Amino acid sequence: MEIADWRKKIDELDARIVKLISERAAAAQEIGKLKQGSALPVYEPDREKIVFQNVLAANPGPLPNAEMQHIYERIIDVMRTLQRRDEKQS
Repeated sequence: MEIADWRKKIDELDARIVKLISERAAAAQEIGKLKQGSALPVYEPDREKIVFQNVLAANPGPLPNAEMQHIYERIIDVMRTLQRRDEKQS
């Protein structure tokens, strides 16, 4: 494949990733509503550890686990922010 072909593939993958992140955000919003209704905290470190374990177990490479965890730390941070913002708007 040529560079243009690889870039097209990346563009297609990015579109899929955006869709999946949006789906994840919608799920996080629903969990946030349930947490709010049950007076549970937004930040749950034990759950985050489980997410990291699951992600690293599913990581086929080529990214090292430390890099994959860094990406997911950011995703989880954004999802927490979304839940907190929704909590304030309720």
